[in-house]
Amino acid sequence: MLAQIASAAVQGIEAWPVEVEVDANFGQTNIVIVGLPDAAVKESRDRTLTALTNSGFRFPMGRTTINLAPADVRKEGPSFDLPIALGILAASEQIEPAGRSLQEYVIVGELALTGAVRPVKGVLPIALHAKAAGKRGVLVPRENAAEAAVVAGLDVIPVQNLREAALFLEGTVIIAPLKVDTTALFNQLPPDDVDMADVKGQESVKRALEIAAAGGHNLLLIGPPGTGKSMLAKRLATILPPLTLDEALETTKIHSIAGQLAAGQGLVTTRPFRAPHHTASDAGLLGGGINPSPGEISLVHHGVLFLDELPEFKRSVLETMRQPLEEGRVTISRAAGTMTFPSQFMLIAAMNPTPDGKMPHESKSSPREIQNYLGRISGPLLDRIDLHVEVPAVKFAALTQAAPGESSAIIRPRVVAARERQQARFAGRKISCNARMATRELKEFVPLDGSTLDMLKNAMTELNLSARAYDRILKVALTIADLAGRDTVNHEDVFEAIQYRSLDRQLWG
Repeated sequence: MLAQIASAAVQGIEAWPVEVEVDANFGQTNIVIVGLPDAAVKESRDRTLTALTNSGFRFPMGRTTINLAPADVRKEGPSFDLPIALGILAASEQIEPAGRSLQEYVIVGELALTGAVRPVKGVLPIALHAKAAGKRGVLVPRENAAEAAVVAGLDVIPVQNLREAALFLEGTVIIAPLKVDTTALFNQLPPDDVDMADVKGQESVKRALEIAAAGGHNLLLIGPPGTGKSMLAKRLATILPPLTLDEALETTKIHSIAGQLAAGQGLVTTRPFRAPHHTASDAGLLGGGINPSPGEISLVHHGVLFLDELPEFKRSVLETMRQPLEEGRVTISRAAGTMTFPSQFMLIAAMNPTPDGKMPHESKSSPREIQNYLGRISGPLLDRIDLHVEVPAVKFAALTQAAPGESSAIIRPRVVAARERQQARFAGRKISCNARMATRELKEFVPLDGSTLDMLKNAMTELNLSARAYDRILKVALTIADLAGRDTVNHEDVFEAIQYRSLDRQLWG
């Protein structure tokens, strides 16, 4: 008898359909899996047979052929265990599925030898695919059910073991579909354990952080140790706008395929903040491996990537970030295939100004040593960082002041209001914030008068700025205008934006 089970696999961050065809026939007892399976899928035969017998079903006799279609695409991972086992039961007539239930549900799950169903990666993309394909629902491991249930209009059936899944398909066991209230998930945000009010002094740096958050700009903090660079960077996430549902779904998809979701977690509702160590490799930062998987810059999609001690990272690692910073995505090419992962993130970097950590005029390092240290960061990478801010030592009076500075709760509404202006400005365009504007949008939204153009010309000449830096200045100036509640950029906005580009020329020049 022939049985057909609907399943799915994930490539990149999208799922595609896989049909599990099982044919049980007469002949010498043998089980064959075809359809370009990898080692993990081939091992599914042994896991599945043991799980069947330990679940109270009989061992299939005769020749059993299992085909994973389409046959020309490589199948990876253990997620086909459950559909293969259910296909064997249906083909050997050990279960009689009610109606068209085998085709109405997309089924994924790994089997333990006991018959228990273990969680798998990539369930959210699979659930989104099932809805797009018009399926009634999905059968998934209980631990994965919460992430699948964020997809509205889909019956998500959580199963704990093979027998329960088989009896559900027969109609003898009723399992209520899991429902998740996504609005409630966003309302249950964890309390922030950090706040901008914790930072003493550094008002000019806080202003730069507010501008960066409002426009989605990249930021470089330069200062001696102990000035609060890391402290400030870690508090940036507390003033960023909340994730929208679409952004949360896209971010959750990446965390799902990377296996980064906690057990029972349905949705990533806060903007990711990740701070990889400076020993991180190219593959760790960008993603890769034999079967390409997302790296840090994709796991932090719609969030903040913090690189502390920037010059300590390998130059080759830093240079590989140039294209993702510009395009908002990373493409990984391997023999197994080419994968593209989204990577729209804010880069916040911190570094000392000299090898010994002191400012150049106080350092005991020679000018050549300082230049070699700073030269670890290339000019093209610096050009992609919109704001370069000096973080001075905090004075004693600021440390001992009783009155706290502005809290994140006060700053965040200003940032949200600026982002709302940008959303209205870019309505109907695939632009999320000012930092993502192209040259065409700059010409349209940032017209300049003659005196402002003369000032920009002088700045370009005296500071030896590149054409890319010119665009960055205009983007930052527009964000400054948005924070002020204005639709047009004036002379003061551009002047302030230039100040955030001059520091790198003072140190690197």
